[in-house]
Amino acid sequence: MSNSTQLPKDLGFTRDLYIMPFDHRGSFQEKLFGIKGRTPTAEETREIASYKQMIYEGFKVALEAGVPREKAGILADEQFGSEVLLDCKANGYMTACPAEKSGQDEFDFEYGTEFGAHIKKFNPTFVKVLVRYNPQGDHTGNQRQAERLKKLSDFCHSNQIKYMFELLVPATAEQLKSVDGSTARFDHELRPQLMVESMKQLQNSGVEADVWKLEGIEKVEDWKKVVEQARTGGRSHVGIILLGRGENAEKVRHWLSTAAQVPGVIGFAVGRTIFWEPLKSVKDGTRTREQAIQQIAHNYKSFCDLWTAARK
Repeated sequence: MSNSTQLPKDLGFTRDLYIMPFDHRGSFQEKLFGIKGRTPTAEETREIASYKQMIYEGFKVALEAGVPREKAGILADEQFGSEVLLDCKANGYMTACPAEKSGQDEFDFEYGTEFGAHIKKFNPTFVKVLVRYNPQGDHTGNQRQAERLKKLSDFCHSNQIKYMFELLVPATAEQLKSVDGSTARFDHELRPQLMVESMKQLQNSGVEADVWKLEGIEKVEDWKKVVEQARTGGRSHVGIILLGRGENAEKVRHWLSTAAQVPGVIGFAVGRTIFWEPLKSVKDGTRTREQAIQQIAHNYKSFCDLWTAARK
């Protein structure tokens, strides 16, 4: 079990964090470009990369419009976002890179045993993992994931890279049945406590996140319980950010307004809610690239402004 005497040095991140995540790979290929079950061609890869470049351009426009650069960062993938990551780093913006294989129910490394070399290539501020973990789910699978995730945790902390842990808690059949099959009721009644249990199990397995990236929670008191678990046992500087989960803007605004009231929740990572509709309209020919960039910048800045206002 991890305790305060075994914690990595300088664990945590306390500065406000406004992340623009566009590290989507499988879902991006399939839902925007119709590429499923195969590797994109070189030409398709270039086209997808050009769409991700639009998101990055929108990010930069938002910074010019007043989003504080010391709080802003991007989350992009090596496959389609290498140029973005390198340019972002060169400009001194915070960066995050994913380590997980896209579209897997169980966490595994995108680049297998070579994961460390790929991380060092970009030297990001954060390494991010997306993990589906239910503490009452597949015990053996959870153990396998925890072992791999500890290996990454140890790598990050020994290389002075922050560890960003995106935790998704998918409902088991039994849990859904207990709330009459309602995913909304599961999210509201069961998921917050399951998140706390998941974090505890992972911490006890030696997985030490600097920042937890979590699904939206409806109630301030549930956010406080999650923060308490994130910061237990001497982890007093560990931060939490809220993810958008592709929800509509109204839902995300509600989550942000709630989360911003809780000390320890330091920001957000909202992606598809910001960029999906503008990119789709370019693909459909109803917007120009420049119009999409401006819309992405507007959408991103509006969430940053909302967070700032809700903090006061």
